[in-house]
Amino acid sequence: MAQYFEIHPDNPQHRLLKQACTLLERGGIAAVPTDSSYALACHLDDKAAVDHLRRIRGVDDKHHLTLLCRDLSELASYAMVDNKQYRLLKSATPGPYTFILEATKEVPRRVSHPQRKTIGLRVPDHRVLQALLTLHGAPLLATTLIAPGEREPLNDAQHIRERFEHQVAAVIDAGACPSEPTTVIDLTPMGGGGEPVLLRQGRGDLAPLGLQPGAV
Repeated sequence: MAQYFEIHPDNPQHRLLKQACTLLERGGIAAVPTDSSYALACHLDDKAAVDHLRRIRGVDDKHHLTLLCRDLSELASYAMVDNKQYRLLKSATPGPYTFILEATKEVPRRVSHPQRKTIGLRVPDHRVLQALLTLHGAPLLATTLIAPGEREPLNDAQHIRERFEHQVAAVIDAGACPSEPTTVIDLTPMGGGGEPVLLRQGRGDLAPLGLQPGAV
């Protein structure tokens, strides 16, 4: 049965978030609010938790998982980024964007893309999630909370609790999230002198990044 944490959106209760962190550290999956929609999150270094997260979401190892980071200071340990890529990242974080980057050897192979050796990276602009990440002290591995066979992300904590209460360890309720996923941008072509590639247009505005709309 999932533990349900009602967290104040502007003044997150440290005690409750610490309890949620403990569940994550014990291998649990948490449904967490973000600035785009709810996400499923787990401990980066826990293989069993990562496998469980994929089962809940209904995706295989070719689906990009995302590192939820507090800020760009955590970037160097997990992704290889040149100056041009970094400037673009800095202009768009925190915010509702997911960036695909070349993974470093610090990223466990089981969580990077098996063929491309890439990883998704995201710095969310959400006070409660930022507080959780600070208490955890490291990035969390995450994926948008879209139920298997469906296309729209979930954004209501009570609904998530009812639907996944036997599959996740915690649901963090900080009020409704937007019901739109992140904008996903592949920055790996920039490493070879190319331009960033829009993979999915979501909530993040493209104008500050100098990109044009276009579906893939």
